[in-house]
Amino acid sequence: MSEDFLSNFLAKLGAGSKDTIYLSVTPGLGLEMCQIDQQTRTVKAYAVRELAYNEASRDITDYEAFKNAVAEMFEELKINPKCNVVVNMPLVSLGTMSFPLLLADDAIATGIISEVEQTYIFRRMEPAVAWQDVNSASNAGSDNRKILYSAIQQAVIDNISAALSSLGATLAGIEVSLASYLRALDFAGYTTAQMQDNVTWNLMVVSSNGYSLTSLVGKNVIDYYEEPLAIKTFEGDDIYNAIVASAQITLMSYPANYLYIISETDQVSAELLSKKIQADGNVDFLENNSFKKHEVLPVSLDILPDNVLKISLQAVGCATANISSYPLKFNFLGNKNITAAGEEPVSISFGDKSFEITPTAAMNMAVLIAVVVAVPLVLLGYMFLPKVESEQQQKLDDVNVKIQDIDEQLKKMEGEKSKASAFELKKEVEDVISFNRAKLMNYSAIGQSIPETVWITYFMTQDSGLVDIKGASTNVEDIYVFFKNMKDSLINTKLRLQKLDMQSASVDDLVSSSGPSNYEFEITNMDQSQLAALLGIVAGQGVNPNDPNAQNNNNNQGAGNGLLGNTPLNLGK
Repeated sequence: MSEDFLSNFLAKLGAGSKDTIYLSVTPGLGLEMCQIDQQTRTVKAYAVRELAYNEASRDITDYEAFKNAVAEMFEELKINPKCNVVVNMPLVSLGTMSFPLLLADDAIATGIISEVEQTYIFRRMEPAVAWQDVNSASNAGSDNRKILYSAIQQAVIDNISAALSSLGATLAGIEVSLASYLRALDFAGYTTAQMQDNVTWNLMVVSSNGYSLTSLVGKNVIDYYEEPLAIKTFEGDDIYNAIVASAQITLMSYPANYLYIISETDQVSAELLSKKIQADGNVDFLENNSFKKHEVLPVSLDILPDNVLKISLQAVGCATANISSYPLKFNFLGNKNITAAGEEPVSISFGDKSFEITPTAAMNMAVLIAVVVAVPLVLLGYMFLPKVESEQQQKLDDVNVKIQDIDEQLKKMEGEKSKASAFELKKEVEDVISFNRAKLMNYSAIGQSIPETVWITYFMTQDSGLVDIKGASTNVEDIYVFFKNMKDSLINTKLRLQKLDMQSASVDDLVSSSGPSNYEFEITNMDQSQLAALLGIVAGQGVNPNDPNAQNNNNNQGAGNGLLGNTPLNLGK
């Protein structure tokens, strides 16, 4: 299918191709029309006309002149006026604000409008606002949502849209100069080093009204600051001295690895300013004015030589709005972009051609395609449906038989299950959790309470809360301290000091020993019968011969009270 045949076919159905044209209102230069070749990354078409811009009111001076300039450039570049148009405008207002995460978008818009209405421009003109989230590390995990917003006069958008509509064109988008600058720097590769992940850098743009400083991390805008300066009132080096004096203070608040300077006014050279300003890190520059020595982007041979150096950075950035993936983009038109004749068009693509189809045309195409596809399907259905129906019925019968077999097996399994005793999973889990909790409390109490001179030789705990601890120490005082700490930590366990002896086989050994002796102890909340059962002692059967601890305890029974006895000492609370 040839491209001409496709275009004619779609035209008969009410569809047609629609190009997108990019305009830039550039102060000091005029109105630019720029087209970019995405494959070669060059400027393939360019035209420029003079157009006055009022920098005080931030508005086009004469919209009739704007319309005439657009019409002339359409004719010069042989562009069909029935096209979509994206217009770049000088930045009017930009800043950051923080809002609660749960705040709705309507409330955010109201908050931004209230903020921008404090400026002199929007006190008398209704603002159109757009915003996006600031993606920064400091913003992660916060309860607030940091917003980067921009505002432009709604009347400016309406006047531009009306002028384009009178020519048959449709306003498809509004770009602001800062976003166009960053997009062009990225597309042309001027800031490849700066736009790496986690690299901090500042973009300084000097205009006739002062300068702005944009703080970025990689490609993400973090903050924005604007300093008004009456640059036109200075002459010679006084201009640079005024900018440097102010910028040095501002840059202290925005430490970064790089500083990139762009001058869009003929009164300031970005190169000369970069040599005078003192900043941490590397300083780069780009002239976007009469000091420019080379083109911003390679150009086609079709571009007039006199226009090569006129191509501005913001015109290139605007022309790459739909082919660049740069994350900064403001949508001032909301849901009104790319509409025509009261119907929202449907966009379809064939190869590198884009076609706009109205809902009526899309309906006609859908009906035609449905008829073309449905007729063969109906014929095939009449031919093959009986055979397919028979095969599917046989498969259905087989499935029903299998279902019956499975139902019988399930009933049999349920009967066997009902005969088996139920396992109380919840009770078992609760018992295990309770036992583990008691163990952890005992371990924690020992770890927090034991002095340095006390060591544990035996420890036992049961799920019923019973505890038995045996150990030794170099002095009695630390044993009492350990015992008291254990009782304080395990309040409801009713611990007692069951045993406190010197470590010696007999009294004779103790008397004959000339060196320091250790003291062994036992702390427990078990009674004698529980201890006896624990050590394997059963009434009438003696001592478990396999338990050395039980043997020792049996030998020591009846040793008396006091320091060398095993009768419990009541030191409890």
